[in-house]
Amino acid sequence: MIVMKFGGTSVESAAAIQRVTGIVRERLARRPVVVVSAMGKTTNRLLGMASDAAAGRREQALKQWAELRQFHLAEALPLATETERAELEEFIEEHFRELAELLRGLAVLGELTPRSTDAVASYGERLSCRILTAALRAGGVAAETLDARQLIVTDRRHTHATPLYAETYARLAAAIPPAHERVVVLGGFIAATEDGVTTTLGRGGSDFTASIVGAGLNAEEIQIWTDVDGMLTADPNLVADARRVKTISFAEAAELAYFGAKVLHPATVLPAVEKNIPVLILNSRRPEAAGTRIVADAVPCFNPVKSIACKRRITVVDVRSTRMLMAYGFLRRIFEVFDRCETSVDLLATSEVSVSLTIDDTARLEEICDQLRGFAEVEVEGNQAIVCLVGDNIRYTPGIAARVFGALADVNVRMISQGASLRNLSLVVAEQDAPRAVRALHQEFFREVDPEVFD
Repeated sequence: MIVMKFGGTSVESAAAIQRVTGIVRERLARRPVVVVSAMGKTTNRLLGMASDAAAGRREQALKQWAELRQFHLAEALPLATETERAELEEFIEEHFRELAELLRGLAVLGELTPRSTDAVASYGERLSCRILTAALRAGGVAAETLDARQLIVTDRRHTHATPLYAETYARLAAAIPPAHERVVVLGGFIAATEDGVTTTLGRGGSDFTASIVGAGLNAEEIQIWTDVDGMLTADPNLVADARRVKTISFAEAAELAYFGAKVLHPATVLPAVEKNIPVLILNSRRPEAAGTRIVADAVPCFNPVKSIACKRRITVVDVRSTRMLMAYGFLRRIFEVFDRCETSVDLLATSEVSVSLTIDDTARLEEICDQLRGFAEVEVEGNQAIVCLVGDNIRYTPGIAARVFGALADVNVRMISQGASLRNLSLVVAEQDAPRAVRALHQEFFREVDPEVFD
């Protein structure tokens, strides 16, 4: 059994869905379970109309609703057989009627709560998995839709829910037997609490769903189908000659995902790691491409760096207090503030009386600063970026920092941090300098590459 996840760009149109149908058909012997994202930019459009409705822009919200409804009908109905077309049309119409009622309710309340956000956002995947099922059936594939909200059980933290794994795995095993004869299609990203209230796993959570499903079913492989040939040595938008990474370890992939590599959701690898299930990154537009294979163990390679990631829109917070000289508890007090404000920290650099740290979520920055100023001086600097070099060999290779600073001789480095795993070296630079920094580092570390690991 394999799990195949198709992202939004892989199902963005009728033509894209037909490509997906062909890819699935070629792998029927491996008994695929398919996890699908919303079509194209549907989730963004859903959240946009929800915000408009809650802000009192009711007509604008309903206009977006009408456009999205027409888009789904136009792309979906030609994919279905004549006998199933009417049923599919009614399914789409019913879901858009529900969505319209929800938008009207938001307009009356004038508030968009996390629970309402999840309810609105869920419609994209609910629609796309039913549409893909119809397309598969029209292509001669026996397929059925399962509602992910009946299988993926989470806590009540709306918009960023955490799965309850024991219950989820039990439901998956009961619903999808190892020798299932039909292709099972379910929506990624969406889930529900134990009492059935819709939740979501956070943006990009369809990857996470695929990993959860793969782990719960003890799949032989999890395939993440996207619009690139796999993980690359750098963002190809920044580095034109970026190389494909053939094989990479789970630990390296997790670091890259966390620090900005958009191919993979940061949490994706966790359930797969626990079950030692390989994850493949593949291109739905070029299914013949080999992609990238993510495996449990470190991959031998003579290059110290596997890839360079870049995370933009970073804010640096400097906290300083001479009163804390020779005192203990300074870091505890700082992190209690971030804990109360539910804001995670990416990088940290400390001295006796000051701490510099980075965050990418500034929603509660003002509140954080107000609390920190109760015991320290605070300065904030926005428009920063984290450039992160990742590789299992970084820990074993002397002179890495010297090579980094040599390559960045004309770039001002705001902070530097080597992760506790010793497999990443991260720098904070001005956001405007990030592209130049990535290109310079790529030139330094990928002049020659190990042919067993890179293309």
